[in-house]
Amino acid sequence: MPSLSPPATFSAADSPWIDIRTGPHYDHVGLRTLFLDAHRIDDLALPHPPAASALLRIAVAITARITGLDDPELTASQWNTLRRACLNRGRFAPDAVHAYFDQHAWDVFDPVRPWLQDPSLSTQCPHSTGINAFVPGRPAGRNLAWFSPHGHHTTEPVPTAEALQILLIHHYYGRSGRGTPRTVDGVTSMKQTSGPLRSSVSFHPLGRTLHETLLAGVPAFTGDEQPPGADACPWEEPAPPAPPDPQAPPRPLTWPGRQLTGLSRHAILLVPGQGGTTVTDAYITWATQQPKPLTTDPYLAYRFIPERKNVARRRTTHRADASRAWWRDLETLLLAPDEHGTHRRPAIFDTLNDLPEPVRRSLRIRVHGFDQDGKVIDRQWYTALTPPLLNWTQEHDPVKAQRIAECCREAEGAARRLATVAKAAWKAATGSSPTKSQRPPWTGKALTRYWPKAETVFWRLLDEPDTGAPTAFADAAASALREVTEAARIRHTSAARAVAHAVKDLYRRPSAPRKAA
Repeated sequence: MPSLSPPATFSAADSPWIDIRTGPHYDHVGLRTLFLDAHRIDDLALPHPPAASALLRIAVAITARITGLDDPELTASQWNTLRRACLNRGRFAPDAVHAYFDQHAWDVFDPVRPWLQDPSLSTQCPHSTGINAFVPGRPAGRNLAWFSPHGHHTTEPVPTAEALQILLIHHYYGRSGRGTPRTVDGVTSMKQTSGPLRSSVSFHPLGRTLHETLLAGVPAFTGDEQPPGADACPWEEPAPPAPPDPQAPPRPLTWPGRQLTGLSRHAILLVPGQGGTTVTDAYITWATQQPKPLTTDPYLAYRFIPERKNVARRRTTHRADASRAWWRDLETLLLAPDEHGTHRRPAIFDTLNDLPEPVRRSLRIRVHGFDQDGKVIDRQWYTALTPPLLNWTQEHDPVKAQRIAECCREAEGAARRLATVAKAAWKAATGSSPTKSQRPPWTGKALTRYWPKAETVFWRLLDEPDTGAPTAFADAAASALREVTEAARIRHTSAARAVAHAVKDLYRRPSAPRKAA
């Protein structure tokens, strides 16, 4: 009689799947060890920034659970006192960590409650989505394999540790549009909406250890009254007698569990390979057809556009842009909320001033962005790390904060003038008139040269408070324009004349480009 193969199993709590760094050493751990050793871990080291940003939200929700910081009955003073006590303790209490992870289900391939998955997809979907569609960067369907050896007939499995990180990317940054069909109560739909963080950039506090990072990242309760015990992360839900109904009305957006972990728009089911060490296939489809709830993510910056007629669209997230250096957002990050301003810094910044002084002074900001369109195109993900900058906030150093804001505005203004005058100069030199959707060659090349120069100017101006920012950034813009047009100016008198006029216009305030002759 043939022996039965052991069931596939992989524990998100105890199997290693999370990349971490301690000094020059790298390792893989599960969620339980992540918390037990958080005081010895320097930082996460996940290779995909969107997965790291998603994992930080999950880890922060767990942090609130094991420390008691998720108690909505605590006053602001009591909450800050408790967080300080947790920081001063220097580590998470091992008994609390074990109690939490022993209480919930973490098996990724559990047939009834697979972690962060919906087991009903195997019967509600007529076919799987495919492993190539699940893994970012692989060609799927009829797409050509330009940069990957994978194709429709080469569906290589993925290590489960990597698949879990990709699972998080789909839950938080998943695409919209047509997906794998799913039939519920006799109704079939292929329509799926984008994930809650799609095309966004997140700003996470980063401490000297992961223990500090997670405690600094816990958002304070600022919502309406919330009954104790009403909040639950997906893996904390009691075992249901039947799979959850995706057509059911949305549950209240409670803090912090549902706010940080319960907003996914995608339902996913992983198909394990032999023993659960790999994932061989996946189902990806819609999780709900209900409208997206309005919420404020504590790690996102927002922009307000009061002139929009649609009230729901007056607030937008700060979109990720892989070509945009992080320092250009310092104005938004450092200035305190202003009821007349159009930008709002991430809400997590409002809790950082109450941290113990040694923690606050050393705290940096980890930037995780995923440059995407609003539907299906994934352009590039990126990450950045700021120096300690909380001492520059408006609450601590209003003069420095205003200087930073001034320099950011002047840098952006100089870039806009450079784009305008470079376009006008190119038109004057060539006699061509580009359409509105076209960008003349000089414009793109000049801006590419300008921004590294502008960053150098920016940091210099912070040490020279008496130096005029408008002239300094105009100098950088003029230098960039001259560099990219050098060959044309040598060969053609018309180009030299046009660039000379453009440089003069860069120093005009307000900017009003000369009309091309």
